Amino acid sequence: MRPVPAASFAIIDGGTAVSAPPPLEGVAAHLGLPLAADGAIALALDEALPAEAYRLEITATGVTLAGGSPQGVFWGVQTLRQLGRELPGGVIEDHPRYAYRGAMLDLARHFFTPAQIKAHVDLLVQFKINHLHLHLTDDQGWRLEIPGWPRLTEVSGGPGTGVDGAGPGFLTLGDYADVVAYAADRFVTIVPEIDMPGHVNAVHVAYPELTADGRPVAPRTDAEVGYSSLVAGREETYTFVETVLKTVAGLTPGPYLHIGGDECLSTPPEDYRTFLERVLPIPGRFGKSVIGWHEIAGVDLPEDAVVQYWRIEATDDAVARAAADGRRVIVSPADRTYLDMKYDADTPLGLDWAGHLSVERAYDWDPAERLPGVGEDAILGVEAPLWSETLRSVDDLRYLTFPRLPAVAEVAWSPRDGRDWQSFRERLAAFGPRWTAGGISFHRSPEIDWH
Repeated sequence: MRPVPAASFAIIDGGTAVSAPPPLEGVAAHLGLPLAADGAIALALDEALPAEAYRLEITATGVTLAGGSPQGVFWGVQTLRQLGRELPGGVIEDHPRYAYRGAMLDLARHFFTPAQIKAHVDLLVQFKINHLHLHLTDDQGWRLEIPGWPRLTEVSGGPGTGVDGAGPGFLTLGDYADVVAYAADRFVTIVPEIDMPGHVNAVHVAYPELTADGRPVAPRTDAEVGYSSLVAGREETYTFVETVLKTVAGLTPGPYLHIGGDECLSTPPEDYRTFLERVLPIPGRFGKSVIGWHEIAGVDLPEDAVVQYWRIEATDDAVARAAADGRRVIVSPADRTYLDMKYDADTPLGLDWAGHLSVERAYDWDPAERLPGVGEDAILGVEAPLWSETLRSVDDLRYLTFPRLPAVAEVAWSPRDGRDWQSFRERLAAFGPRWTAGGISFHRSPEIDWH
C-alpha cells in the first residue's frame, strides 16, 4: 500500500453510489449501494492486471477499484468491505499467491441445507476463498440425488443418517444446481467429491448388490473409517461409478471432480490399483480434471490429475514423485488446516488426532516448505477442510471455522514475506464485533485481543 496524506479518506454510507460498466454491475451489487453514472466508488476493468488482481485507490473524494477481470474486482470489493465505512487514503495493489484457495465442508457426516451452504459461501468469500469442496458421500450418508439410483438418497440420505444418526438430508439435482449457481455468482467454484473406493458403506446399505457377496449391510453412524470398499473385480462397480461421475460432471461447470481415494484400509493394494486405473480417467472423459486425496499418488495418474495432501507427516515420497512428474498439489496438512481439530484441550467441539490447531498455528507455516520435493511451482493451492463428525448445527460449523479460516485464507493469498502474525492479529480482531453483530458464532481465541 502506498500511503497518501492521513486526512484523505472517503466515508461509505447510504448516500454513497457506485458507478460500474455493465460487466461489473453484478459485482457492484455486492456492495449494497445504489448504482449511478457518477458514483463516488468507481469500478473498472484493467486488462493490464492479472485476472484475480485488483488495484484500489482511495482519496478524499472517492474510490477507484480496477481489476483484471470481474473476479479481481470482486476481491477488491471484499477488501473494501473489510476496511469498513471509514476508508484510509492510499493505494492497494494486490493479487493472490495461489489460484486455488479452498475450504471443504463435509455434508456426509452431517448434512447442511442449501440455504446454510449459501450462507457459508457468503462468509467464505469475505476472505477471498474461491473454491468450496463439498464432501458429498461417505459411510454415514449419501447427499446428492443420482437419477437411476434412487435408494442412495431415499435410504442413505434419509432419517437416521449421519454420525450418531443426527445429520439426515440430501441435495436434489435442483438444490445442487442452485448452490453451484449461487457460488458462481460470488466467483466460488464448487468441487464435488464422491469418495471411493473406500468410505462407501452408505452405497452398500442402499444397494447390497454392489457388495462382494450381495448380502444386506447394516447402516453405520459411528465415526470409524477404513472398513468399506467397492469391489474392484466386478463390472457392476464401474457401471455404477461411471453413472455417478457422469451425473455429477454434468451438474458441475467447474473444472474438477474429486474422487476421494483415502483411507482404503480394507481394499487390498492390488485391488486399489486396479480400481483407480479404471476410475481415474473417467472425469477426463467428461471434461474434468480429477482430484484425489494423496493416497492416489501411489498409482499412475492422468496428466492433469491433482493430488490433495492431508497427512501430518513432513515427507511423502509418492506425492513428491507426482509433483516431479508435473502433477499439481493442493496442500491441506491436517495439523495446519483441518478446521475440525480442537483449538485447545478445552474446546467443546472437534477432534484432536492431528493435535490442537490454534489460530497462530493455522497462520504460521508456509505451503512451499511443507513437503520436500513439492515446491512453489508444484502447488495449485491450499484448502482448509472441515469434517463434520462433531457438528450438529450451523453455530458449530461457524465456531470451528472462525477465526481459523481467515488464517488459512491469508496463507493461500499472501506470499510468505508479506505475512506478519502481529499485523494479522490486529486485523482479525476487527471481525469480532462484526461477527457478534451478525450473530455469527466464533471462538474467542485468547491469542486475539477482540475489540
